This record gives sequence, C-alpha cells and structure tokens, in this order.
Amino acid sequence: MAIIQALRGTKDICAPEIAYWQRIEAVVRDCLGRATFQEIRTPIFEQTNLFERGIGEATDVVSKEMYTFTDRGDRQITLRPEGTAGAVRAYIENKLFAQGGVQRLWYTGPMFRYERPQAGRQRQFHQVGVEVLGSADARADVEVIAIATEILQKLGLKNLSLQLNSVGNGEDRQKYRAALVEYLTPFKADLDQDSQDRLERNPLRILDSKDKKTQAIAKEAPSILDYLSDGSKKHFDQVQTSLTALGVEYHLNPCLVRGLDYYTHTAFEIQSSDLGAQATVCGGGRYDGLVAELGGPDTPAVGWAIGLERLVILLQQLAAAPVNELDFYVVSRGEKAEAASVILAHKLRFAGCSVELDLSGSAFGKQFKRADRSGAIACLVIGDNEAENNQVQLKWLQTKDQQILAQSELLGNIDQWRQKINQARNQA
Repeated sequence: MAIIQALRGTKDICAPEIAYWQRIEAVVRDCLGRATFQEIRTPIFEQTNLFERGIGEATDVVSKEMYTFTDRGDRQITLRPEGTAGAVRAYIENKLFAQGGVQRLWYTGPMFRYERPQAGRQRQFHQVGVEVLGSADARADVEVIAIATEILQKLGLKNLSLQLNSVGNGEDRQKYRAALVEYLTPFKADLDQDSQDRLERNPLRILDSKDKKTQAIAKEAPSILDYLSDGSKKHFDQVQTSLTALGVEYHLNPCLVRGLDYYTHTAFEIQSSDLGAQATVCGGGRYDGLVAELGGPDTPAVGWAIGLERLVILLQQLAAAPVNELDFYVVSRGEKAEAASVILAHKLRFAGCSVELDLSGSAFGKQFKRADRSGAIACLVIGDNEAENNQVQLKWLQTKDQQILAQSELLGNIDQWRQKINQARNQA
C-alpha cells in the first residue's frame, strides 16, 4: 500500500525543530503583551471577495497565488493568504471600533499561497502579525516598527536591516504612477514578462522585481519620495525623526512598495543578510483606507507580519535547538511499582516539576540508560518494595549519589527539592 505523504509546500514540524517555534511564540507573546496588544483569532478561510477587495485584484497574491474553491453552498471561499484583511473584517463585524480609542491587535497562525516552495517559503506558511487601528499618528508607525525590532533582538538575531519608504496617499500614488509608466514604457521590451504585464495594471510592483535587468532599469526610475504631498512628507519626516530618537537605524529605499494594494504612507521591511534571496523577515506599513474599503468607518491603521519559517531558519543558524529542562526521570519495575509511579509523576507535575515517566516496562538497566540520556537532573526509582513502603530512591544523575526518601518527604518539601535541582543544573 502506498504511503500517504504531506502535500508539496507543506511540512510537519517535529522535535527538535518545534523548540524553535515555541521559543519564538513565547518571545512574541511576552513582547506584545507588555505593549498591551490583544490577541485575535480569525477563521482560516474567508469569502474570496474579502481578499479581492482588500488586497487588490491586480496583485500577484489575488491573481496567481490564492487557494480558492467553491464550497457545497456554492460560495467562493479562499484560504487566507495573509492576516490583515481577516483582522480588519473582524474589527468591522464585531464593531470593535465602538469601544473607542486605539485597538492594538495581534494574531498568529497558518497562511496559504500557491507559490513555488523553497527554503523559508512554503505553500502553507505561518505568520505573526500586529494591527494598530484608530490612529493616524506617525508614532503608531514608529511603535509597531520598534516592537518588531524588539522581538527580533530578543530572539538574538543579527545582520538585520530596516528598509523604509513612503508610498504616500492615493493622490500621490496616482501622480507617481503616471510618471513611472512614462519612464518605463520605452523600456517595455527589456522588462521581464511579469513586469511587462504589470506596466499598465500595477506598475509600482515593477520596482519590486527580482529580475536583474528589470532591477537595473528600475534603479534609474523617478523616486516616489519626489511625488509626496506636503502632508505625506510631514508624516514621513515624523516617522524618521522618531526612529532616530529611538536609536533604530534605517535605510531609505524608494523601490520598496510592498506587494499589496492597501498600503498608504509608511512602508517598511526588516531584512536579514543571512537569508539569501528570501531576505525579508518582517514587512508592513500603513493602510489608512482599508477599513472603509471593506465597509467599516474611516479608520487609519498600521501593522506588520513576520514570517515564522524564516525566523526558524535564522535561529537554527545561531544555535542548537533549546531543550526543555527536565527535573525528574521516573523509573519503575513491577505491578505495584508501576501503579505508584504514575501517581508520583502526576503529583510532581502538579507541584510544578517537569517529569518524564518511563513506560517501557523493561529491565531497570535499560530504563537507567534512558534516564542518563534524558537530560534529567535526578532519577526517581520505584520497585515493589518502595511502593509497599511509600518510598522512592532518588539518584542524582551527575554525581550518581543516591538516597532513599519517603514519598511524603519529597512531595511535602517540594520547594526545597526544586532548589536542589536548580543548583545541580547550574553546576552541571
């Protein structure tokens, strides 16, 4: 019988790799919690027109990459290709704007795009994202950039570069679009095929092309920064001034336009030189018109998303996978002993200890070998004799010292034993 395998572009995340994911999730939750962001969980699939209206029908995401199907109710359904549109839909549908003030939301989970799989890019991939809704202040832009920087720094990442641009407001982009098309049209035959297709429908995306020849042509194109209105310039100047005051280094990149139509004003990416071609770790910007476009009240907003697969690659380059610290490994042999071992392990876990219970039923010698390999600080041994007398043998795995204890002595003074465990761990 043929073995059923995971689909191309998807993967299982198992130990030891899962430890990197757990580390990232813990840092993210800590940093965003301290910044008063509230988690939001939205459906993995939505009505297709949410993304068509929100992201833009002319974008590659909508036109080429979405997983779209007709369900049994004859509705067009799409697996979410990104998180912002769903978060904004939830903001509108649940009337979060009625609470007043600024809403700081964050989310994490799988996204789906039909792309050619490669390192750091899967068809099912994972993001963590933030959305700040209800503030047009440049400080909101700076806040989300600073928080993204903090998360990456706390994870220990190096060789990062913040790329910064402004795509202005709608009128700014219309003026710039006309100037860009005028510049690029004479070079149309020299552009790559995708860029030729984009020339009329989405010319700003040509600036983001990865084709070397197209990049050389785009390098001499007019800069969008020369087409910003006074209001757009003022907003962008405030962003730059605040980032400088925070000590956050950045590089102006007029070719940075991001791939989604909803962006306005500030656009940014945090890139890593350790990732090769897929260099972007975090991308985001301001999207002041999206809430209204999706039927909500006129609401300014700004946010970002971080790709978790790429973070994992960077962490794997930095260090070995973090390991869960194990306090006790419980070994037992015999019917009464095995029954007692389950109870003891449960009570120790309830008291806050990390405990692995050997379930093999094999000879003590084999169980002791597994205890030595487990990384535990101490081994707790129960035979039928210990079970009958409510005792346990405690063996320190580093020094091999052993002692017999009443189980009540171990459980009744658990704080003292945990202190000894930590001391032994620090000395190991």
